[in-house]
Parts: sequence; structure tokens; C-alpha cells
Amino acid sequence: MYREDRWVYESIVGSIPGVDFSRTQAMAIQLGLFGIGVIVIAALTDRWTAAPAGLAAVVVVSAGSVLMLTLGRRIRNLDVPGWYTHTLFGTGIEIVLGVFSYVGLITYLFVAEPREPGPSLLETLLGPEPSVLAVAFTLLVLWDVCYRIGTGWWASIVGLWRSVLFAERLDRSTRTALMEADLVTIGFAAVQLVLLPFLDGHRLLALLVAGHVVAVTVVSGLSVLLLRQSR
Repeated sequence: MYREDRWVYESIVGSIPGVDFSRTQAMAIQLGLFGIGVIVIAALTDRWTAAPAGLAAVVVVSAGSVLMLTLGRRIRNLDVPGWYTHTLFGTGIEIVLGVFSYVGLITYLFVAEPREPGPSLLETLLGPEPSVLAVAFTLLVLWDVCYRIGTGWWASIVGLWRSVLFAERLDRSTRTALMEADLVTIGFAAVQLVLLPFLDGHRLLALLVAGHVVAVTVVSGLSVLLLRQSR
């Protein structure tokens, strides 16, 4: 039963009849569709200065797709406790964490930041009177970024929990594979550092992104350490 658990993202992709995307295809499709969207909207609104930030966000989203597909396929093929795969993939907690992240971001962008001196991030990127299309597309991309961040949090937390409880009970090859999974989680968090150059002048958001990367690195790094020491 547990081995059929999927990320919500995987369930959506897998619901398309006859479709089985590889990691390369998933990233290419995500980069292509969202990347084209960024360029088209930049052209329609004449806001080319926002295009690099939009493309950086698309890279984060695409890397997140690869993370989810990679972890899903690798971990479900391992001989690990069923509760671990079910907790990681089948509970949908990554959606909840993504929603919390998204609500916090939207509240900051539309309520808190406009009360501060200086132009807001949205004004810097989209102009003082942004088009409805540009705002809608930006919110879509931001949701995808937040969802991937929530997934990274959940993979990191559950990975450490798994290592604390079961590291010494797993065989060498399984521990090695799980260490690689933890390193993939750290790698995805590190990819999000590409957003920092576009947050110059927006200290709180920059600190939150950097803090998120550090937190995931510490938590998943502890998991790797526990697995390594159990060899």
C-alpha cells in the first residue's frame, strides 16, 4: 500500500494518460513553458528588467520538479520502513507547508512591504501599475516556488526523523542511497540561492531565503552524518 504513495506533484503528472516524464523531460517542460511565459509577459508589458528574476524563479521551480521525481523514484525502490515512505509522500504535508510559505509571502508582498519606505519588490519588478496578466503569472510562479520550498522542508525533516530512528537498522547500500537523497535535498535548497541577487534591498526576504537554505542544509546534513556514522 505504502509503495504507491506519491507527492501531490507526482500524482498530478501521473494522472495524464500515457505520460511518464523522465527527470530531464520534467525540467525541460517546466523550463520551456514557464520560461516562455516570462519572456512573453516581459514583451507584452515592456518590463524586460523583470525577466532575469522571473527566469531565476523558473529555474528554482524546475529544479524542484527534478527533486521530487528523483526522490520519489529512488526512495520507493529502497527497502525502507513503510511508514517512512507514507509519511514522506502520502500525507500531503508538503502542500500544507507550501501554503504556509505562500500565505506569508503574499501577506508580506501586499500588506507589510508597501508600508515600508522605498519601492516594493513587486513594484520594482512589475512597475507601479502592473498588468493583471503579469501579476497573475507572477503569483502562479511564486506559488510553485513556495510549494517546492515546502517540499524541501518536509523531505529534510522526515529524512532526519528516519535517520534518528532507523539508521542503525538499515543495510549499507540503503544508507548510502538515503545519504544521496539527503544530499539531493540540500542541493535543491542551494539552488534557491539564485534568487538572492534579485532581493537586493529587500532584506527580510533575502534573510528568509538564506535562512531556509541554511536550515535545510543543517537538518539534512545531520541526517547524512547519522547515516555515515552507522556504517
